[in-house]
Amino acid sequence: MTITSIEPVKERRSRKKKQIVDERAPLLPSKQDEEVGFDEFNGASFTGAVFNLSTTIVGAGIMALPATMKVLGLGPGIIMIIFMAFLTETSIEMLLRFSKAGKSASYGGLMGVAFGKAGRMLLQICVVINNVGVLVVYMIIIGDVLSGTSASGVHHAGLLEGWFGVHWWSGRFFVLVVTTLAIFAPLACFKRVDSLRFTSALSVALAVVFVVITAGITIVKIFNGSIAMPRWLPVVNDMTAFFKLFTVVPVLVTAYICHYNGMNT
Repeated sequence: MTITSIEPVKERRSRKKKQIVDERAPLLPSKQDEEVGFDEFNGASFTGAVFNLSTTIVGAGIMALPATMKVLGLGPGIIMIIFMAFLTETSIEMLLRFSKAGKSASYGGLMGVAFGKAGRMLLQICVVINNVGVLVVYMIIIGDVLSGTSASGVHHAGLLEGWFGVHWWSGRFFVLVVTTLAIFAPLACFKRVDSLRFTSALSVALAVVFVVITAGITIVKIFNGSIAMPRWLPVVNDMTAFFKLFTVVPVLVTAYICHYNGMNT
């Protein structure tokens, strides 16, 4: 009678139980009731995901893209925007595919699998810094639009000052405090990103209106001859103009950023 260890048998059984992930498998389930491993995403609507990702991609960067075109010129600017869109789509596809293979349901969890605990913490810190920076940009835009701004000793009145005159409640400080407490704070308290689908849809609609109005005004002014035709190539006369080309890098890099909303952070 021979005595054999049962450990190899258990190991063989455990190997049989492991599922082999096909790298050609679809990133999303094809049916609504198909079993998925990420239970925390169940219940999120497709429409909400589209609007949330769209408003994250568009964001305040849509107002900085004209400055990018002014620096790079129309030709290189369009090429760089298309190139960054391609890089963003490729990187998101890689994240989704490897999150399925690694059974990781969050952006931070995927970074933890790839780079360990330190990598996950570094990613979360970068996401927080990015979100705070974007929030500061939103606050500046809201303050300039509603309360006006001053440049070179000239004050440009905002909407509230233009409609109701100069009052204490139309000042930048009061407007930003009310906006933070009445709008930003309640929206930041939602636990699920899918809860922001209605505000995201409104944001996308306003972005479309902004683009249509800006394009219409530009076309009319070009035909009237009040503005010159845009340059196709950048003007590089000296080293200062050459280094100025690199100022568009932050705008282009963050133009389509939506990876932390594509997955749960």
